[in-house]
Amino acid sequence: MNNLTKMKILKPANEVFEAFVDPSKIGGFWFSSSSERWEQGKIITVRYDEYNAQLELKILEIIENEKIVFQWGEDREGHIVTITLDKINQMSTIIEIIEEGFEENDDDFVNRILENKEGWVYMLTCLKGYLEFGVYQLRSALVLD
Repeated sequence: MNNLTKMKILKPANEVFEAFVDPSKIGGFWFSSSSERWEQGKIITVRYDEYNAQLELKILEIIENEKIVFQWGEDREGHIVTITLDKINQMSTIIEIIEEGFEENDDDFVNRILENKEGWVYMLTCLKGYLEFGVYQLRSALVLD
């Protein structure tokens, strides 16, 4: 089972791509920090300072300005996330995120997939605000129970 989320960003694909892979930019919309530039085969440590949380991502595939695939979850054995950038024109990109690995037999399946969708929509909204309008304060506004 997978979860699909899409959003149009009014920026070129290369700017959207760099927002993810460049550790100096990712803090503007998603994680507080990233240990290094995202490259295929690397294990990247990311932090959410607001929640005192840290996790590792295993970068499985990178196609510059087009695609990022990583694995995350417990011991990086969990879900696979595919971020695809579809260049509409010089100033517009559709970003698509698919997260795979949900267990349909899990008693809490519906809640997990809804919370996951909420998280991706929130992250993409923060990305849109960051890239299109220079707003970076949205990232840390999510309240987790």
